Amino acid sequence: MSELREIFRNAIDLNRYSNSVSRRLIRAYNDVVLDAVDQLRGIDELASPVKAARLRAILAQLNDSLRTWSGDSIATMTEELQGLAVLQSEFATEQLQKALPAGAAATVGTVEISPALGQAIVTSQPTMAGVVNLSDSFERIARNEITFQLTVGQEISLPNGEVVREAFSKMSARQAELFSVAVRNGLLEGESVPSIVRRLKGRLTKEQRGSIDTIIAAGGQATSIPNNQIRAIVRTSVNQVAVAADRIVAAQNPDATAKYRYTATLDSRTSPICRALDGKVFKHGQGPYPPQHFNCRSRYINIPIGLEKEFEEAREDYGEWLNDQSDAVKRDALGPERLAMWNGLVRKYGPSDAIRKFVAKDGSELTLDQLRKRGYGSSAS
Repeated sequence: MSELREIFRNAIDLNRYSNSVSRRLIRAYNDVVLDAVDQLRGIDELASPVKAARLRAILAQLNDSLRTWSGDSIATMTEELQGLAVLQSEFATEQLQKALPAGAAATVGTVEISPALGQAIVTSQPTMAGVVNLSDSFERIARNEITFQLTVGQEISLPNGEVVREAFSKMSARQAELFSVAVRNGLLEGESVPSIVRRLKGRLTKEQRGSIDTIIAAGGQATSIPNNQIRAIVRTSVNQVAVAADRIVAAQNPDATAKYRYTATLDSRTSPICRALDGKVFKHGQGPYPPQHFNCRSRYINIPIGLEKEFEEAREDYGEWLNDQSDAVKRDALGPERLAMWNGLVRKYGPSDAIRKFVAKDGSELTLDQLRKRGYGSSAS
């Protein structure tokens, strides 16, 4: 179905966009840290009183520079998310209009995104979602046998559990403090300055060549974890805004769409809850929306009235997709012991239901011990 293919392409585009914004913020952050690390090299040969004064100056400058980085990042996110909301609402409107059956009485009206939306999301609204509050078997819920009970607007925890502005502000202050502690403790324990420098920066160079994953892998104590946090903040916020724009279009066009389909990004990194929700159809306001968790990449598609059946049957779910992959992909997604369980569960229940056997009532992934206690084992008998 062409509409679903467009959604998949849109999800890929959003991921690329998220990576682009993340890379800009990560590089700017790393530039600040690398500058401070380079300045540390110069204190090695200084006399103790001078060394202490120079160290205080370096740490004070780092604190100021990270505070500036935080302010710049907040401004960047405000501008980027505002522009994204406008573009995504236009995309959602166009896709819904194109998908309406020929001769449909309904038309899709254009929506206007408030110019303050980006500012509100960054400065006053937590990253939110309609988070599933599961009160019964997740397997039954995923099969639409019972109704979801939602806590709409529950916060998704960013690295600090804060809104974007507070997440960046607190991150900059925390990382400045951690940098200071790492340097001071190292010196007190007799660690050489070159060793401290290597520990803080890793193999990261000022050029910061390669992908975000490459940059993170090359980094040290002062960059790798905050780089991951920056990417997570950006990715979750981008998905939040994209879904919010889609929902605005749906809310303003009730004659054109009454239901939506949850669509997960199907790869070996798909979360357990999104695996189980993938392909499920819900009435607007009565089911879960992405993001369902931190770093969620799932999307949803507004279903035109009159085409519900076509959309429900248009694509395989995650279990069917996984069952068609190579053993290497399955092993990467599940691990070797879960793969053995998977093969037995597929024979007994089929791929769609088999994948849900790995998910607990709260949507979390069951541990191997929990799976064994359920009697799945390698034969899933």
